[in-house]
Amino acid sequence: MSDNSKLPPRFRAPSALTWVVAVGFAAFFIQGMIASNISIERLVRGANNLVRFVGQAVPPDFTRMPNIADAMLETMNIAIVGVTFGCLFSVPLAILAARNTAPNMVVRTIARFVISVARTIPDLIWALIFVVTVGLGPLAGILAIIMDTIGFAARFYSERFEEVQKGPSEALTATGAGRLSVIFGAILPESFASMTATSLFSVEKAIRSAVTLGLVGAGGIGVELSTAMRLFRYDQAAAIILVILLVVIAFEQLSTSIRKRII
Repeated sequence: MSDNSKLPPRFRAPSALTWVVAVGFAAFFIQGMIASNISIERLVRGANNLVRFVGQAVPPDFTRMPNIADAMLETMNIAIVGVTFGCLFSVPLAILAARNTAPNMVVRTIARFVISVARTIPDLIWALIFVVTVGLGPLAGILAIIMDTIGFAARFYSERFEEVQKGPSEALTATGAGRLSVIFGAILPESFASMTATSLFSVEKAIRSAVTLGLVGAGGIGVELSTAMRLFRYDQAAAIILVILLVVIAFEQLSTSIRKRII
């Protein structure tokens, strides 16, 4: 008869930390449910309001299509310009933040802190900051997209640099190549495909962000959408939403096709 006492237990007793995390999560969940004041009456009323909104939004009103197209073009400009500068700034920052390319621990810590700050602060907060500093308009949106892209792209760039195989770098080092030669001759070429995919994801993310940034005065089609909603022109709002949907889907399909070719 086999000795079952030697078999590992199927379930392990949770640690004290696990219990603390579970109880804390449950407490926040219950508090959130109570604070949200969720009720069947509110849900039913909300469903009725949604039906009323759809009834007023259909059919969409495309009479202001020239203005919508101009605003969408401005949104695309904000996203493309912001992501381009954001990705360019992310490369040197990622080099300073990666373990195998940073000159020393102090520089690496500072670079990672800058990336963390850019990633932690939401893009809407960046937009509000830049609206206050540079005023209303596309420039505030571009600066917000730059900071948001740095927080997103620089992190993934640095992680990709750290995952590069050591063989090519060691071979260049053995020939007497310096740090910059190793970075530009081995690490960056090896990481180029992954960096391109991350950059394309950044553009997709930036287009969606640029739409919402307009709601706080950072330019783009978000301004048109906010104005239509405030004036209760839900048919015009529906037209704007459809244009946004088509543009985002089209670019996502293009981005997916480019990533497949690169990979």
